[in-house]
Amino acid sequence: MPILLVTGGARGIGAAVCRMAAARGWDVCINYQRDQTAAEAVAEDVVASGRRALTVQADVSDADEVADLFAACERGLGQLDALVASAGLTGRISTLAAADPAELATVINVNVTGTLLCCREAVRCMSGTGGGSGGIIVTLSSAASTLGSPGEYVWYAASKGAIDSFTQGLAKEVGPEGIRVNAVAPGMTDTEIHAAGGNPDRPTQIAPTIPLRRVATPEEIAAPILWLLSEEAAYVSGAILRVAGGR
Repeated sequence: MPILLVTGGARGIGAAVCRMAAARGWDVCINYQRDQTAAEAVAEDVVASGRRALTVQADVSDADEVADLFAACERGLGQLDALVASAGLTGRISTLAAADPAELATVINVNVTGTLLCCREAVRCMSGTGGGSGGIIVTLSSAASTLGSPGEYVWYAASKGAIDSFTQGLAKEVGPEGIRVNAVAPGMTDTEIHAAGGNPDRPTQIAPTIPLRRVATPEEIAAPILWLLSEEAAYVSGAILRVAGGR
């Protein structure tokens, strides 16, 4: 059975991906950094769908922990077939001038360096030299990469712009190895990330500015991610699929 590793799989979009993937036949390795209880709840849902689940704690911005994460996934479930790199954070809402430099560094380390490190390990697992025969990687960009998020977190937007560039470059680099790489760029989605950023009411405030006049559910972002993991998307690589309600 196909094996999927989801970073940031305990909550939000990552958790929705784990549950939806299990319902579609994937065994799932659920990475989390802090919330073990939430990760175990997702794992219970995966098992209830008849699939195998493994939870692994790791900080994706730490190269050694990322290496251990992928090794644990292989030991526990087998040869990796796909990665969804969804771990990320925004930092506290503010202007750039008022932002804490340490927080800027954390956002870049998790969103950019973390994605690079996880994709690096995934490519090593999926390439022929790593014993694999190809695979699929989906990164998490954001509509913020083109909207810029002024007055909220321009550094987060910048981190997602980096993901766009990285995704397109990596797709070209590893395509000959049989590895497809794509990104999904969600718009405003109803997850805990807004409360963590300091404004839990942000989805309600932004909804009227969205052409579809509502925010997305995590499942509405997970569905196109699962499509990119499917055979229906077998010739799709290097794409950035915007799922932002027209915004």
